[in-house]
Amino acid sequence: MMKKRIVVLTGAGVSAESGISTFRDSGGLWEKYDISEVATPEAWARNQDLVMEFYNQRRKQLYEVEPNAAHYALVKLEEKFDVQIITQNVDDLHERAGSKNVMHLHGELKKVRSSVDESLVYELDGWELKKGDKCEKGSQLRPHIVWFGEPVPLIPEAANLSSTADIYIIIGTSLNVYPAAGLVSYAPPNCPIYLIDPAMVSVSHIPGVKVIREKAGKGTAQLAEQLLNETS
Repeated sequence: MMKKRIVVLTGAGVSAESGISTFRDSGGLWEKYDISEVATPEAWARNQDLVMEFYNQRRKQLYEVEPNAAHYALVKLEEKFDVQIITQNVDDLHERAGSKNVMHLHGELKKVRSSVDESLVYELDGWELKKGDKCEKGSQLRPHIVWFGEPVPLIPEAANLSSTADIYIIIGTSLNVYPAAGLVSYAPPNCPIYLIDPAMVSVSHIPGVKVIREKAGKGTAQLAEQLLNETS
């Protein structure tokens, strides 16, 4: 018998409990950095050193944290479901927890790419990208991140995947960042949709959504247990 497919859309709230700063929270990255100075193509053109330092510090932090209960609950769902994760996060905590199918919409922190040929992507050895680190075409390597103002190449693939869901789960995202926030609209009619977030997220555009007002770790563990019990 075919396993039911769960499509999961995750945002920064999933990684927050591992100690990774989110952009939207008080004390988060938005307050410490002007995003236009570190996460746009213009910023890269203007000050590569600052942009590299910002991502080097984020990368360094990533080596110091571990997956949390939310990541592990999604892995547990793979026992009885085909779980497909679409993440807005650039960390590798889903993979480190053991999730097998993870699509990174906004790039991957531990990877770098050519600044002249975006198909040339490399695993970075360690946490530090330096000035003078070049691709085989001789151009400076840049973070493998989709910056504000850049297209999100995987959106069509993510929309297609969303349309195949039997169950759709949204975890730890404000649903304010487009085009990722629009993916839930591709879920099939009558597909059960769950949203897990402690904040008041606007869900009026999502018919029949069941909201779990908990942090990612607790809420995802609860929902995973419920779904696994329903199929046992």
